[in-house]
Amino acid sequence: MRVAPPSTATVPTEQDRVALAEIELCGELIIAASAADEERLSADRIDEVLRVAAERETPGAGPGRGR
Repeated sequence: MRVAPPSTATVPTEQDRVALAEIELCGELIIAASAADEERLSADRIDEVLRVAAERETPGAGPGRGR
């Protein structure tokens, strides 16, 4: 009787999914940086590439009220 070798395919863990997402975001940043005319990406451009909706604190503004 032959026994099949253990499968090398594994179910991705949450840690694997997070690592793959981080790699994808780094790739997006590299692409944006290589396409940019300026020497560095601005913080706003980085947020845009990473799809970050950053809340900017404005004195006296409540959550979601101002930039």
